[in-house]
Amino acid sequence: MASDEKLSLILKSLDKLQLAGDKLKSVASNGIIPVVLTTAKELTVSEKDTVAKFIGDKLGYLVYLETTVDPSIIGGSVLKAGDQIYDASVKRQMEKVSDAMAKETVKGGALTDFAAVTESLAETVAKTDIQPDMEEVGTIEKVGDGIATVTGLRHAMAGELVSLKGGVYGMVQNLMPDRVGIVLMGGETTVGEGDIVRRTGKLMQVPVGEGLLGRVVNPLGEPIDGLGEIKYAATRPVESPSPGIADRKPVDVPLQTGIKAIDAMVPIGRGQRELIIGDRGTGKSAIVIDTIINQKGNGVLCVYVAIGQKASTVARLSRTLEKYGAKDYTIIVAATAAQSAPLQYLAPYAGVSMAEYFMNQGKDVLVIYDDLSKHAVAYRAMSLLLRRP
Repeated sequence: MASDEKLSLILKSLDKLQLAGDKLKSVASNGIIPVVLTTAKELTVSEKDTVAKFIGDKLGYLVYLETTVDPSIIGGSVLKAGDQIYDASVKRQMEKVSDAMAKETVKGGALTDFAAVTESLAETVAKTDIQPDMEEVGTIEKVGDGIATVTGLRHAMAGELVSLKGGVYGMVQNLMPDRVGIVLMGGETTVGEGDIVRRTGKLMQVPVGEGLLGRVVNPLGEPIDGLGEIKYAATRPVESPSPGIADRKPVDVPLQTGIKAIDAMVPIGRGQRELIIGDRGTGKSAIVIDTIINQKGNGVLCVYVAIGQKASTVARLSRTLEKYGAKDYTIIVAATAAQSAPLQYLAPYAGVSMAEYFMNQGKDVLVIYDDLSKHAVAYRAMSLLLRRP
């Protein structure tokens, strides 16, 4: 490639460069901003001077330009100033197209239908936004046991969803002056020190909708029952404000458990919270399973949140509910004992978010946490790993 053509393409990739002014001030020193520019091929001294002046005019500051070469970006450029990154590389745009294609289905044809596949791919590419990304990023300092310590991300929010490589997501938990603590939602083996972490600007959310009924999902709303993909109606934050006092209705409709001793002696109402305490093996889970089965035909949807249980126990529960015709109105949210503490911590929040979707439609929902003692253990483990005081 000719030098003039290479320079022209790099300047074109930087044409839409626009970074947040308040964040630039924090990294400016005597009116000069240090900038790192990554390109696929090395720049000459004169090309560096031209690019530095171009960037300075765009940002309104004098620029101290440091350049690096990374052939893996294929073309374009990646510019970093402080915690902000402007990614106009060919590699990033191809990743966005690839992610969009992974979510697409072939319309009206099988994967062996070449014409249908070609049409589907062409439509996906046409509607994918391939504009340069302007993001605030950080770098993983250390990672282990489902916890990552990240330098940068100075403007991250508590509970914010962050994106890591390989489609892995995390949630911001600890906010410190120069770093943040992030809990990883899976993918512990795919991320490592030095990896880039991107802010999304969104709070942690889970998918909700009618499509979840009758399914077994993990706390991220992903199916784990082998029955295919789920069509979601929307997403909801895992933490949202509770209804005010004026918005709450009196508890005046009973919830029939199907167990005479409970329904007669200590009746439970719809809208009430009830704690079941007992020693190990005394039938606590049996009570709630009977209660779910008894809701058949009563217009009550059920969300069963299994925290820290064996996968075989969850599978047995699913078969039991299916046997008695209760699975069609039940969502099972499972964070098994084999999964990380952050996922077990997230499980009850995810379950109640799914239930709130139906509540806002005027439906009654029974949410069961089995059990919260294991949730407390997971929260303690997570807090110790985050080194919370």
